[in-house]
Amino acid sequence: MPSSDNSGFAPEVFSTNSAIENNELNVAGCSATRLASEFGTPLFVIDEDDFKLRAASWKSALEKSFALHAGTVFYAAKSFISVEVAKWINEVGIGLDVCTGGELAVALAADFPADRIEVHGNNKSEIEIRRAIEVGVRAIVIDSFQEIERVARIAAELGTIQKVLLRLTPGIEAHTHEFIATAHEDVKFGFSIASGSAWKAVEHVEEQDSLRLAGFHCHIGSQIFGIEGFSIAAARLIELLAKYRNHFDRQLPELDLGGGYGIAYLPGEESEDPHGVLAALSQVVNDECAKHSLNIPFVSIEPGRAIVGPTTITLYQVGTTKSVELDGGLTRRYIAVDGGMSDNIRPALYAAEYHALLANRRSSADLVSSRLVGKHCESGDIIIREIDLPEDIGPGDLLAIPATGAYGRSMASNYNHVPRPAVVAVKGGKARTIVRRETEKDLLALDVVEPAREN
Repeated sequence: MPSSDNSGFAPEVFSTNSAIENNELNVAGCSATRLASEFGTPLFVIDEDDFKLRAASWKSALEKSFALHAGTVFYAAKSFISVEVAKWINEVGIGLDVCTGGELAVALAADFPADRIEVHGNNKSEIEIRRAIEVGVRAIVIDSFQEIERVARIAAELGTIQKVLLRLTPGIEAHTHEFIATAHEDVKFGFSIASGSAWKAVEHVEEQDSLRLAGFHCHIGSQIFGIEGFSIAAARLIELLAKYRNHFDRQLPELDLGGGYGIAYLPGEESEDPHGVLAALSQVVNDECAKHSLNIPFVSIEPGRAIVGPTTITLYQVGTTKSVELDGGLTRRYIAVDGGMSDNIRPALYAAEYHALLANRRSSADLVSSRLVGKHCESGDIIIREIDLPEDIGPGDLLAIPATGAYGRSMASNYNHVPRPAVVAVKGGKARTIVRRETEKDLLALDVVEPAREN
């Protein structure tokens, strides 16, 4: 809940190096007013040290929990990637999970080691597959029968044997939004275990001389708390590993259990602890492997949001406010900022909830029911539907939305021809642009305009 000075600062939803200092929000030694003045708003502000700390925490938790059976932590690039962030990931020593040719291009531009890149995607083009094989990615995660044939053919043309994993659907209804639950049966991803499709895919891969099946993969969804879903998924994949061993008289060496670990967005919530989650998951894997007399495989995971989500805030500047009379004599205050659904589509897409605080000053004014909205021509352009904020917030004030590192900038659009915001990294009191702000020139750059014809 907001503190007594109405600052709204809640440490559990902000990056490690965030605090209220001199009556305003300070991130890694950089004040909100300084950042807004120097870089403009809207602005994504990412805490570099916090990012690296969280990435290293998942790595150490995997290594501690699985010891000699620890595979690789793959950072899920879809949550947010840039050349500079790819360099941070390389520095920490973890892998990178990409799902398009564009994400792969960013990794390669950062000189990220290809042998630590895993390629996902439910509809990889031949160009994307060929590029991945040519640069020597660690593995391709196969998602359909057509893709088995496609990867096999391209690998054969290139004279190589490509390591692959099969993405499986374990039939789990994860407790999350329908659009980000990915492991139940009626979904576009993977091969269903229950229907027998997964086993047919195994047999088909084994028939390909240019493919080497290394193991199974699953991803049950996003923003998931607790390990029940992960445990059931692991058990079902391990049961299929046992079936493979019994049929082919050898064991597949790898098991990738995906990501989706939940983070705190609102005061009072808690992010999943890497060491707690992986210690519990390790016990499940050990028990299930013992049950089927299997050697423990190398276990990999794919956190994205859990690493980058809490590291970033979005800074907005207030443009207008208005009060609206509601039924029953109630009043709601609308606060409009200079961004909105073009830089954070999640509230409109998933009904995602966020917190906000007045970032540039202290206020002792009363808290009033408020709705934080953007500048786009959509009634659904709502960043926060219901929040109590100081009633004296007005034009020129800065509002900070924490935990926007995942899927904010990466899902950003140019709706209403609004340029996408810059991303600024902060560390030790210094700030630098790692993704520049778009300009009107950028917006016009793709238009093809024919020269005027002479009469």
